[in-house]
Amino acid sequence: MNKGELIDQVAADAGITKAAAKVAVESVFGSITKAMKKGDRVQIVGFGSFESRKRQGRKGINPSTGESIRIKTQFVPKFSAGKGLKDEVAKRKK
Repeated sequence: MNKGELIDQVAADAGITKAAAKVAVESVFGSITKAMKKGDRVQIVGFGSFESRKRQGRKGINPSTGESIRIKTQFVPKFSAGKGLKDEVAKRKK
């Protein structure tokens, strides 16, 4: 499912226009992104939690030249699935 399909599904489930669903979906994604940029954790009970984690700098190797390079310290997004989501996905039939 891509973002457009998600918007269509939200519109159908909520009985609202696609335009209104697009605003709602983009607002949710934007709010999660803003919170993570500030360093906050976003926890949605039964679904999961979003947070940003600090990845320490390290040495790496440029695969095309074999030259040693320094990879900077950076923040990366992390998602941890909640129990409810894990339980629902586990019910999936092959």
